Amino acid sequence: MAEITWNDFEAVELRVGTIVEAEDFPEARRPAYKLMIDFGDPIGVKKSSAQVTQLYTREELIGKQIIAVTNFPPKQIGPIRSEVLVTGFYGEDGAVTLAVPDKPTTNGNRLA
Repeated sequence: MAEITWNDFEAVELRVGTIVEAEDFPEARRPAYKLMIDFGDPIGVKKSSAQVTQLYTREELIGKQIIAVTNFPPKQIGPIRSEVLVTGFYGEDGAVTLAVPDKPTTNGNRLA
């Protein structure tokens, strides 16, 4: 594993957001949802996709707070332009468990 510097880590903006919309994403190569995530002011609502269909339904994602990288450049994923990277952990079976705060916090808060 490559080591990074403290400055490298500080450059990554990991922030909390709340999922406000979740839709099927049939155009994705692997099963995924299209998400709209509210990061509060001044970031606002951003689009992303997440390959979390094995463990989460669209309905249970609405209102869930997640942790995302908010300072990557937008990336075209099929027909959508992903604006943030939703984080999670791969299980042994390949299913992704979302990285989430264990207590509610203000949208937009940065990882301390």
